[in-house]
Amino acid sequence: VKDYRHGGRKSLLRLSDAAFIRRFALHVLPKGFVRIRHYGILSSYHKKITLTQLQKNLGRVQLKEHQPLQHQLCPVCKKGKLVTLTTFTARGPPRYWMEKLRKQSNK
Repeated sequence: VKDYRHGGRKSLLRLSDAAFIRRFALHVLPKGFVRIRHYGILSSYHKKITLTQLQKNLGRVQLKEHQPLQHQLCPVCKKGKLVTLTTFTARGPPRYWMEKLRKQSNK
């Protein structure tokens, strides 16, 4: 931590577990919220004016061509196709899926 009372000297700050989690949680947005960057060169005003000037001065970035994603190929043989059986929502696996896991683990 930078200690401005003592000339900007850095010092070690010890926190309890609860204090650390509280401070960390202040940086986490609730579900459904989006962090908005509305200041500096990312503000709407600067995007319209400054960004175009920067692109003229610096030139546009040329991205390299990439090979297409191979997310449906088998990671081992690179030939077989993977088939999606189920997908999970943001809340985790469905209940019927969890029940199947419990039954298999009890055997």
